[in-house]
Amino acid sequence: MKSKIHTTASVVIRLVLWFLLLAGGAAFSIARDWHAPLFHSFWFHLVSFAGGIVLTTLAFRAAGNGGRELSKGRVGDIPRLETNRLVTTGIYACMRHPMLFGLMLLPPGVAFLLGSPTFITIVAPLEMLFIAFMVLTLEEREVHRKFGQAHEKYKKEVPMVTFQRACLKQLFSKRKSPPGS
Repeated sequence: MKSKIHTTASVVIRLVLWFLLLAGGAAFSIARDWHAPLFHSFWFHLVSFAGGIVLTTLAFRAAGNGGRELSKGRVGDIPRLETNRLVTTGIYACMRHPMLFGLMLLPPGVAFLLGSPTFITIVAPLEMLFIAFMVLTLEEREVHRKFGQAHEKYKKEVPMVTFQRACLKQLFSKRKSPPGS
């Protein structure tokens, strides 16, 4: 039996935007770097690719760890990737936006995988700033609209992101899937 994935337009728009940012940044950067000597350096690509593996692995671990904890905020039959209960446990006790914080590593991860100097030095940092802007404006506003005073209290107690070692370890650690998943 084939199951459909139900989600909201807001989530679909964000996912499409993420894809367009990464694909567009890659295409622009490669076109710009095509004739640059560094872009054709085997050693640069070897080192760059290794860094890209590390960054993308961390980005996907953060998304997975944050997503597993965030799924505790889904009560009843609601669209996938949505919540109807404010999650303040696990990694969300350390920072309010752990998944997006981790996923900010995706643009530089892809840039390093491709070995594009333009993507690494210009496009990926701009995409990271754009992601931070989206969190500060849209994401925070949306969560506040859903959870009101509970979010205000949470916002006062928990930073948007943190670089505390214990929190980063929790965010980026390799987790085993629960039995039966």
